[in-house]
Amino acid sequence: MSVTIKSANEIELMREAGRLLEIVHKELENAIRPGISTWELDHLGEKTIRSLGCVPNFLNYNGYPASFCISINDEVVHAIPSKHRYLQEGDIVSIDAGLIYKGMHSDAARTHAVGQISPDAQKLINVTRQSFFEGIKKAVDGGHLHDISNAIADYVEPFGYGIVEDLVGHGIGHALHEDPQIPNFRQKRKGIRLMKGMTLAVEPMINIGRPDVEWLDDDWTVVTADGSLSAHYENTILITDGEPEILTLGHV
Repeated sequence: MSVTIKSANEIELMREAGRLLEIVHKELENAIRPGISTWELDHLGEKTIRSLGCVPNFLNYNGYPASFCISINDEVVHAIPSKHRYLQEGDIVSIDAGLIYKGMHSDAARTHAVGQISPDAQKLINVTRQSFFEGIKKAVDGGHLHDISNAIADYVEPFGYGIVEDLVGHGIGHALHEDPQIPNFRQKRKGIRLMKGMTLAVEPMINIGRPDVEWLDDDWTVVTADGSLSAHYENTILITDGEPEILTLGHV
């Protein structure tokens, strides 16, 4: 495993990459409504990324054919946008996106309500989002990687939700996916020691039902095995000598 410590200049570039990605997410959040297609959202998002002088890092990544992953209801992650998939009142939709700014990557995901949604769906979104913030309380210099994993699990498990184990968070920087892998579920080992200058993408994926997932025939779309709703929340963070800095949140 090779975990990189970012230089001051690399960190500044990642801050800007994160700030710009948040602008993109806000643009898409404002566009979400019943009747819009996932292709339209992807097209708007890519146009916004390029207007900011950046490149979408998902496009053609390992052959992925779009700039965003836009996953609805029981789709956990990596659903491919389509002109034939329309958001409907009561859906929840997860948008996962990243961009490259001057060679440095950012990555973030949000789950949104489409119109009025059920209390159970809203609770899932809220718990998933909060689990990220509970996890990164442990993202401190001198701590251990799996302290983050266990903090997420400690928060989520009392709700009876399933924490996806087949997909994990990751390091990020010059590449979209770098070491280390960051589980969102309970770990017995401590994991590597965290150090100031590490940049991580922490991304809990939480199901109302069981944690089990399946891949569809497109080899990208991941769905819950029991058909239950799933939510996703992710930010790129920086380990500092104090609290972690969230690079993809709080700028716009």
